[in-house]
Amino acid sequence: MKASDVMNAPVRVVTPDEQVSRARNLMIRHHLSRLPVIQDEFLVGIITKKDIGYRLLETDPLWRRRPIDTIAVRLLMTPDPVSAAPETGMRDVARIMVKRDISGIPIMEKDSLAGIVTKSDLMRSGLVSGLDARVGDLMEDAVTVSRYHSVSHIIEVMSERNDKVIVTNNDGTLAGIITESNLAFYTYSKQGAGLPEHDISMLRKDEAGGRKMFRHVVHASAIAEDVMTRPVITIDPTASVQEALALFKSHHINSVVAVRETEICGILKRDDIIREVTT
Repeated sequence: MKASDVMNAPVRVVTPDEQVSRARNLMIRHHLSRLPVIQDEFLVGIITKKDIGYRLLETDPLWRRRPIDTIAVRLLMTPDPVSAAPETGMRDVARIMVKRDISGIPIMEKDSLAGIVTKSDLMRSGLVSGLDARVGDLMEDAVTVSRYHSVSHIIEVMSERNDKVIVTNNDGTLAGIITESNLAFYTYSKQGAGLPEHDISMLRKDEAGGRKMFRHVVHASAIAEDVMTRPVITIDPTASVQEALALFKSHHINSVVAVRETEICGILKRDDIIREVTT
């Protein structure tokens, strides 16, 4: 199977000089995670949800005076993105994605954009249909944050680990999940409203024989519980990967949290599955 067999075409694109608001609105309206950037009919870059979401940390708190929506796409895009030819095999496409840690590859025919292949396309390509493994065999340790952690802290954790994060309650149980989509799209739901602010009392860990102590955090701008998705789709770590794939499809998600009773055991992501079929 070749890239041309599964690629999405025609492709929605933006230009370098358009505002981020244009790119963001196209992503939301058409359920996209990335957009090629075209100038004078040539591919010059690509902009993703991650580019938009992570930028919040770099512009905070100044973004209130100059919302990220007004920034030109060229300032956030990745220039000269990796591309592939239509005849490239799907397993080779998967290997490129894993090696370069990217989730979409523009397909170029000579100098023209012919289409784009994403990790979602890989999941539908048949590469994973014969995978015989358990969730526990492929899952990774879950990266966790408190539901009261600030968005700035969350972005730092996510960018450092290049990963989504699991949000927990004070007792360690599952509260929600935060992905690039949550960061990229949440803050624009109320234009001009700015990020919410909170006065938060966070419970310290109990000391043996002592009373519960609280520490006060004043004016935290947007916290985990503001942006997280809930409820979270979960699965037992002993379930098969094919059962997890069925959940991916039915719930339109690309990860599932492995839970046994109330214990968070790990997380199985689309990336883990794609990595497995490229080895």
